[in-house]
Amino acid sequence: MAGTDHTRELILGGPAVILVNPQLGENIGAAARAMLNFGLSDLRLVKPRDGWPNERAVATASGAEVVVNGAKLFDTTREAIADLQHVYASTARVRDMTKDVYEPRAAAGRLRQHSADGERAGILFGAERAGLANEDIAKADAVIAVPANPGFASLNLGQAVVVVAYEWFQATNPNPHAPGESVKATSEQVLDMFDHLEGELDARGFLFPKAKRPRMVRNLRNMFHRAGLTDQDVRTMRGIIHALAGTKGRPKSG
Repeated sequence: MAGTDHTRELILGGPAVILVNPQLGENIGAAARAMLNFGLSDLRLVKPRDGWPNERAVATASGAEVVVNGAKLFDTTREAIADLQHVYASTARVRDMTKDVYEPRAAAGRLRQHSADGERAGILFGAERAGLANEDIAKADAVIAVPANPGFASLNLGQAVVVVAYEWFQATNPNPHAPGESVKATSEQVLDMFDHLEGELDARGFLFPKAKRPRMVRNLRNMFHRAGLTDQDVRTMRGIIHALAGTKGRPKSG
């Protein structure tokens, strides 16, 4: 294959690329090829429409089998991001949420910093037809928005992945933070805290009326996401929730 030198070692690793409800195998393969072009190898798939494995994905990947064959399959976005400490959503529309928004180059610098600090990160990409749902964007710490022609700004899945992957590859590694600093909480820890908090708020009738509950929940989650909670912050918040609710026992460490 032109441009491929099998005598040289592959660069692998980098942030996870999470494709949420991808539709066509060809687009998954194109995303996998773009990932390997720029040194990314952690591909995660959330309920691909046409099932997995997919022969069309393998064919379109054109040599990026190490990415396609290593892809991990998940039933939900929550499961796919559970081990990550930083989650970015690639979307052109932030809708009614307050999120930090970064262009790909700025986001790549932040992703490099997370990597240098030994923290796991990932980028969510939505389905070809409608992009990411509000519920998935709400699970992200920040948004990556690709600047494009305002009259024709829609990128296909492969294009979106290649733009972000290219900027990751070009970004330089910063210096890691000093040893001993607090570690950012994983998505699983933060989402478990949200479940705990929202359960207590429901029990006390705070999330009312029912029609407004989804937006109230998203606003609460966005507020905590912007705070960049550490694992210690989460433990403290769980303790506060227990204390305010009057429940006994210590909160879970996760």
